[in-house]
Amino acid sequence: MALILTEEQSMLQESAREFLQKKAPVKHLRSLRDQGSESGFDAAIWQEMSAMGWPAMIIPEAYDGLGFGYTGMGLVLQETGRSLTPSPLFSSGLVAASAFELLANEKQKSDYLPKIASGTTIVSLAWDESNRYQPFAINTTAEADGSGYHLNGQKLAVIDGMGATHFLVSARVEGEADLSLFVLEANQTGLTRSASRALDTHVFANLRLENIVVDAAARLGAQSYSEGELSRVLDIARIGQCAELLGVARETFERTMAYLRERKQFGVPIGSFQALQHRAAMLYSELEMCKSMVLNALQQLDAGQQDLAELASCCKAKLSEIAMRATAEGIQMHGGIGMTDEFEIGFFYKRARILETLLGDRHYHLDRFALQRGY
Repeated sequence: MALILTEEQSMLQESAREFLQKKAPVKHLRSLRDQGSESGFDAAIWQEMSAMGWPAMIIPEAYDGLGFGYTGMGLVLQETGRSLTPSPLFSSGLVAASAFELLANEKQKSDYLPKIASGTTIVSLAWDESNRYQPFAINTTAEADGSGYHLNGQKLAVIDGMGATHFLVSARVEGEADLSLFVLEANQTGLTRSASRALDTHVFANLRLENIVVDAAARLGAQSYSEGELSRVLDIARIGQCAELLGVARETFERTMAYLRERKQFGVPIGSFQALQHRAAMLYSELEMCKSMVLNALQQLDAGQQDLAELASCCKAKLSEIAMRATAEGIQMHGGIGMTDEFEIGFFYKRARILETLLGDRHYHLDRFALQRGY
């Protein structure tokens, strides 16, 4: 499979970059932070993204989507990484849309996918329950009661959860070994959410579920799913995160190279110093490899690759490592000004740090990759 973009994909990436540079550059994130935005993103800009068809990218045309594929979505996410734009595109347009497409029954797909595609419904995956990443250590319970269920438990660090209209909540149905997902409305009786602002200024939600009553139709696919089936959704999310990490790393690198050319010491640009050239060359080589890794992972998704565990963990471990290195090098090469809040380079380091920890950090995925290889 050739690791090149089609003309349509290149045009999509260019249009996304132009839109985000104009409408939602890094100063937009700073503005949301300073205003204390409750949801963490701008609803008006999200509507414009929706009008451009971004949340409809991976959704089939039969459900009012564009059917443009995961590669197209990954290219847009890469550009949101470059501009650090907060939006529900990842949580709703990629993760939730993938969950519905893979696991929901036909009625649930017809009810939710068109609304996700239009951006009017924002769905966040509520999964984690502890500060240590253990994706299948789920204690939230769903007790069957007649034709419905009673849900009790808690969820932590729900991405874009303060602006969501619905949640996909993982829970264990009493008497069943596997996990299930339930669709809950954000205003559901018994559901409370509180905001948590992360290091990168993005806003997460913590949920508490107290005797929430739902009918049987709220259970995704009307059944429980194995770890393998649910892991596919999580692996798709991880590959999407890798695309964003790539955008963060590349933008940091390019800004740093521009600074090395203009900053002078001893009467010459500091980019002429051999030690800095060596560090920049090594980072450039790593980023080129990361570009290929991410594009390959996205293309494998579009090709219907079934076993994603090794691919996703390899990608997440490597992109996490290089994004952290690129942003750390960016701050170092900018010198003292890189440490100030007034300068934007620090925002990229903070975003890379959060993305690295979400859905398993690089240590978790190195271990998972080794287990996949039989070590």
